[in-house]
Amino acid sequence: MQIPRHLAAAALTLAALAAANSAQAATAASGNAVPEPRAASVLAPFSGGSFETPSVPAGSFATYTTGQSVGPWTVLSGTVDLVGPGFWAAADGDQSFDLDGYSAGTISQTFATAPGTTYTVSYALAGNPAAGPAVKTGAALIDGQNAQNFSFDTTGKSFADMGYATQGFTFLATKPSTTLTFASTTPGAYGPVLDNIQITATCCKQSCV
Repeated sequence: MQIPRHLAAAALTLAALAAANSAQAATAASGNAVPEPRAASVLAPFSGGSFETPSVPAGSFATYTTGQSVGPWTVLSGTVDLVGPGFWAAADGDQSFDLDGYSAGTISQTFATAPGTTYTVSYALAGNPAAGPAVKTGAALIDGQNAQNFSFDTTGKSFADMGYATQGFTFLATKPSTTLTFASTTPGAYGPVLDNIQITATCCKQSCV
């Protein structure tokens, strides 16, 4: 008996679907799970502003070089020191950050932002008083553009009394992600000290929060 062409095509399609379902079931039964589609990565909000991770032994510091990560931060150039509890006074928490390790260093972090929103960046600034120059200098950048130059005079300061001063600036986010960079312009191994970096959304297109 001759089967009409459209019925034959439908039968072949059903057979192919049945074979595919059977193969999928056999794969699952064998313990090899069918891979799920990958979810798109979501950029994290800003974090690590008090430099509490990784932990450094009390009374010491750890030096990081170009390309290494310090918690959510990345060393872009030079060397930097993550300073542990008790080495000198921190502005917040137990640890702080010297932007000069063996040489002037630069760190950055990329984090999620909402385009059209204005953000305020605040941070505690001091300087390594162990040696000169007395005035420590550096810059903060947003997406590679200079946002603020900073300086701190360590004259009369000590490990017990670092004299942290709060600095700050604002920026308007134009993309879903923003990169914050801190760069030392102080030569040598005794640079600007950072701690308690905070970023808050202060105003957007619709209303301020």
